Amino acid sequence: MQQGKLKCKNLHEYMRSLSPAILDKLYNHPATCLAVFRELPELARNYVMRLLFLDQPLPQAGIASWVKKDSQRDHNDCMSILTGLQLWHSQQLPGGLQGLILNPIFKENLRIALLGRGKVWADDTSQLGPDKHARDIPSLDKYTMEWWEVILHFMVGSPSAAVSQDLAQLLIQARLMKSERMEAPCITSAAFQFLLLDISSQLWYFMLQYLQTAESRKMDLVEILSFVFQLSFSMLGTDYSVEGMSDSLLTFLQHLREFGLVFQRKFKSQGFYPTRLAINLALGVSGSAIDVRCQGYIVVETNYRIYAYTDSELQLAVIVLFSEMLYRFPNLLFAQLTRESVQQSIANGITAEQIIDFLRMRAHPIMLEENPMLPPMITDQIQLWKMERDCLRFMEGVLYKQFLSQVDFELLRNYSRDLGILVWENPSKRLMVVTPEGHPDVKRIWKR
Repeated sequence: MQQGKLKCKNLHEYMRSLSPAILDKLYNHPATCLAVFRELPELARNYVMRLLFLDQPLPQAGIASWVKKDSQRDHNDCMSILTGLQLWHSQQLPGGLQGLILNPIFKENLRIALLGRGKVWADDTSQLGPDKHARDIPSLDKYTMEWWEVILHFMVGSPSAAVSQDLAQLLIQARLMKSERMEAPCITSAAFQFLLLDISSQLWYFMLQYLQTAESRKMDLVEILSFVFQLSFSMLGTDYSVEGMSDSLLTFLQHLREFGLVFQRKFKSQGFYPTRLAINLALGVSGSAIDVRCQGYIVVETNYRIYAYTDSELQLAVIVLFSEMLYRFPNLLFAQLTRESVQQSIANGITAEQIIDFLRMRAHPIMLEENPMLPPMITDQIQLWKMERDCLRFMEGVLYKQFLSQVDFELLRNYSRDLGILVWENPSKRLMVVTPEGHPDVKRIWKR
């Protein structure tokens, strides 16, 4: 993660970071193999299909001849992806030539998935009878958006938003919030950039952070990933059974419930409904999602006034993170950029670049017609306030003044300096500042 810029890996990038042993365990499930195959580039899928029903390796030179010379770059990219995902292995042929053959575990389970063999991936709840509390697709979309909004509200410190202690800890582990001792969690620099992403990117980034800490919580990473891939083949609006799930998987299901990714009426309900976001989860940042928060609604004037044409509580809460609210109307917010508000947001971990990027990304269509989009004096002033804060270092101290002589001043100053408690001095005006911890010692010497 870079300062002021949060990047999300896609599915293949994440899987290439896993060890070959974990990948082989993942490929033991047909749903995983089909999901990975589905997300391959078209040319890579073509290579896999040509090798799928062959039991002997093919020469690498022969595979390279499948593409024209002007497509060599695409061929090299596919070679890199298939090798990184451990989808094929290098094997020496008679005569010393190098050949390639599909990973036997992946090959067998992809065959099962494509030919419709094997066990059922997920059980529906038809054997339990009709669900009296069934959810249709519109209600599931509304449910998942409301839950995700609660999480985002909690991140920006909205007093009305509350999440479980477990979920708050997950946000801290994902570096989206920080918690000082005896204080409530507060937003981080990464979280502010996180709020600028669309929901699909937000969800995938959060899931990546979750997966990286799964094993430290004694959860089975392979089991979790396999379940995520299974969800990608679920039918929206259909409920599925929890029967046969391990304790690790049930814990993961409850976390998905807290994220708003699955609907489960009660903790001990025998069925659950995957939402649209859960089904698209395996697609990573390429998944489609319902998101209307990226429309421009902010106007910034040269007098440091911000006009936000929105009635979204979340959007208003984000703006107040770096400005002072002046007036609030049903669909309009007046706020003011001030030295104190900007420097306070920087103290909380939000960078000046992130504030400027936020104002640009959420600019009203009227501002898009201007060149430059934001008034230069606004962007320059935000940077100056940031530089001013960086130049100053605030420390608590006790001021000593009104010395009767220069000798008295130097005696006390040298004593403080030797103890390492001298913060600041001005010999010409006989002024000095010591730390609060060193004040009792200096005071005692001063009285003597």
